[in-house]
Amino acid sequence: MTKIATVLTDMFEDSEYTEPAKAFKDAGHEVVTIEKEAGKEVKGMKKQTPVKIDKGIDDVKPDDFDALFIPGGFSPDQLRADDRFVEFVKAFMDAKKPVFAICHGPQLLITAKALEGRDATGYKSIRVDMEYAGADYADKEVVVCQNQLVTSRQPDDIPAFNREALKLLEA
Repeated sequence: MTKIATVLTDMFEDSEYTEPAKAFKDAGHEVVTIEKEAGKEVKGMKKQTPVKIDKGIDDVKPDDFDALFIPGGFSPDQLRADDRFVEFVKAFMDAKKPVFAICHGPQLLITAKALEGRDATGYKSIRVDMEYAGADYADKEVVVCQNQLVTSRQPDDIPAFNREALKLLEA
């Protein structure tokens, strides 16, 4: 069973967390939610989906996990203001562990300076930011780079995002 770290705070895009998390769990993987403190409840942006946080960022290490999942919405933008989350994300990229980021999720990768030379996609409003960060941006429903990084643009892309993320987890 793969243990997937999921960095999440208030204002995440509901479906970009709930649908991949369900797909990962249904495939037998463990999804662990991480925010500033354990036990807190965060809420989604549109449907106000409540998610209970499993672990605080100070209570986890990248070595505790096999993969990283970054849902979109306003959550990644808030988390990237905290160096602990930026360092956590960067460690997964540096260790070449699987990383799954959808919509605005790549904002954390931008701040971690982990997109240079990578093929990636994300929501259209962060395209220029991704390009300035050195990513080779592709306007496609899903982009898989170096058998490590899976990115998608928006909720409509979730089926392709889930398919490619699960393929990587099975490898």
